[in-house]
Amino acid sequence: MFSILQAAGWPIWPLVACSVLAMALIIERFMSLQTLKVAPSTLLDEVLMVTRQTAPGPEVVSKLEKNSALGEVLAAGLRALNGNPHCSEDELRASMEATGRQVAHRLERYLSALATIASVAPLMGLFGTVVGMIEIFGSQPVNASMGGNPAQLAHGISVALYNTAFGLIVAIPSLIFWRYFRARVDEYLLTLELSAERLARHLYTLRK
Repeated sequence: MFSILQAAGWPIWPLVACSVLAMALIIERFMSLQTLKVAPSTLLDEVLMVTRQTAPGPEVVSKLEKNSALGEVLAAGLRALNGNPHCSEDELRASMEATGRQVAHRLERYLSALATIASVAPLMGLFGTVVGMIEIFGSQPVNASMGGNPAQLAHGISVALYNTAFGLIVAIPSLIFWRYFRARVDEYLLTLELSAERLARHLYTLRK
């Protein structure tokens, strides 16, 4: 592998850095976007059961907030109700929406960086290709009757091809995982929105 990197020349090292960064972002997003950390499937039903007769106390709300991203959104509605038992349904929704925007920003963290890598990597590979082509033409003698430098010509070709290939190798997985995480985040956001709407109606009924 190191011999390939040497043959590809200096333009490939920014691509290597991008590949390492992309791998780190993919691992981090896989760990952060786990269902248990974002939207546990049974959490909403548990909250509705606990609030069937009355709103829970601050300790229960704090525990719910630390449970997951969904728990953080639901806890915002419960905290608004505890702070103002006569608040309207719109006020409950507004409190959960404000927290939901913060959670959404956190769920989308690093996705733009991964998308940028997917977009820039082919261009960096193209840049390496151009550098290789420059070395190829630079290795040709001014006098056409003289033979070119075969070693320099082969090096220029290797720089061009290796950088093009490596740029695609970095870009394609980055694009695939970006689309996967983007779809997963959108699904989570829909779950949070529907859960908050359901809890708002439940709490407003409870308040009445």
